[in-house]
Amino acid sequence: MRKTNIRLKCCCFLSLFYLSPLLAASDNSVIEININYLKLNQAKSPALSNVIDMARDSGERGAELAVNDSNTTGKFLKQNFELNYVEFDSAKVLLAHFSAEVNAGQSYFILDVPAELLSKADEWAEDKQLLIFNVNETSDLLREKQCLSSTLHTVPSDAMRSDAIAQWLLSRRFNKVLLVSGKNKQDMALNNSFKRAAKRFGIKILDEKQWRFDTDLRRSAQQEVPLFTQTRDDYDVVYVADRTKDFAEYLPFNTYLPRPVVGSAGLEALSWHFTIEQWGAAQLQNRFNALAERNMNELDFSAYLAVRSIAEAVHQQKTASPIKIINYIKSDDFQLAAYKGRKLSYRHWSGQLRMPIALVQPHGVVSLSPQAGVLHPVTELDTLGFDRQESQCAGQKESI
Repeated sequence: MRKTNIRLKCCCFLSLFYLSPLLAASDNSVIEININYLKLNQAKSPALSNVIDMARDSGERGAELAVNDSNTTGKFLKQNFELNYVEFDSAKVLLAHFSAEVNAGQSYFILDVPAELLSKADEWAEDKQLLIFNVNETSDLLREKQCLSSTLHTVPSDAMRSDAIAQWLLSRRFNKVLLVSGKNKQDMALNNSFKRAAKRFGIKILDEKQWRFDTDLRRSAQQEVPLFTQTRDDYDVVYVADRTKDFAEYLPFNTYLPRPVVGSAGLEALSWHFTIEQWGAAQLQNRFNALAERNMNELDFSAYLAVRSIAEAVHQQKTASPIKIINYIKSDDFQLAAYKGRKLSYRHWSGQLRMPIALVQPHGVVSLSPQAGVLHPVTELDTLGFDRQESQCAGQKESI
């Protein structure tokens, strides 16, 4: 277990006024907010290639930057934010630590854990004054059927990404798709998510193939991929579902027909990418580079949004009361500025953070979804992912 305690004081005089985060602040006191980041280290399955490798401190650095940014404003409002980051190798130990922290009065948690463990934590947290942020689990089930009462999602779901790509395909009239997917459960989840999006936006899947090769593609991609992607009918684009990028990166420029590749390679739907520069994003990228000495990735951004959600609520409500902060974040009044060109909010029915999705190639932004012309009676952001009427959580979570 690795534990990092990040105390980012804005001014040295703040320590003179330390009070418990559960007490209301007086005129001369400082509001202290503790945020607990718990990560489960997961063993990686053997891969056929090692093209992409995520930085070990992904997520942690994004949360750290958010604490820095929050304290920049907090020093003028007599508010101080502290991040307690802990890594675990055992799910059982993580849950024990989580319950101990809750019993000790902690209220705000960021969890980087798989869906099953996230569900257990949420079940244990029910009827308690605490808030959990999911920053890495993209499962559609957590937004559609498996309703989590104490959890908000700052990471986009598979459905949001698939809808973002399907809207772009429709706008470009790439209506005929060859669907290629891996054989593990995560790849099949992406496969099913894109099928839903294709049906939703009128995209036709001409053929579907499953990648079953176990060879070293670094040596054989030019021979194997063209044969694999040969079909009877012409297609406009190839969608590839490969969560771990085991083979996806070898499809672009190797397909039988010279067609674009989207999904897990080529054109990807991401919440964040280092080439995003509009709406003040360039300044955020620069601050992150200075802190972490690398580019900000999606996990960093999800953790950043989680911390900033808490901080924004504290800034606006000017209180340390967990129930007031939690209710405000979940309310219609809450808005989060997040370098997306518009302010973001959480869906009542699923806890999912609404956000535009960037469609990017490895070194540039191609487009942004929702696409122009896509309409919705409330907000076009709800055309990405499960809308109220599509989620079984609508009736359950909104009544909590």
